Amino acid sequence: MIAYLWVFIGGGLGSICRFGVSQMVESSNSSFPWATLVANATSCIILGYLMGIMLKAPPSTMWRLLLTTGFCGGFSTFSTFSAETLLLFQTGQHVNALLNIAGSLLIGLIGIFIGLKIAV
Repeated sequence: MIAYLWVFIGGGLGSICRFGVSQMVESSNSSFPWATLVANATSCIILGYLMGIMLKAPPSTMWRLLLTTGFCGGFSTFSTFSAETLLLFQTGQHVNALLNIAGSLLIGLIGIFIGLKIAV
């Protein structure tokens, strides 16, 4: 039962950070979902870094649940990415939708790689 508490705390902190990013990045001038892209990219860098650290010295279950499952899970947002991409398709912004898909995947992979390299 305590595992759920660690995920809950980490997820709450990650969600607050996600909201903060959306407040800082969101631009009413653009239909492109920059805030989601920035939050997901940042979360990937953090997760990659944590993975690198954990490869060297495996943490306790509490820290793993708090930071990776909880915080990074709350900070990143696949559902928002999916909803925003569908909205781009529905509003005829097919190029932006495809750029969001390809960019998010590429930036996410690069973010994990950068995080791992920083940790090593």
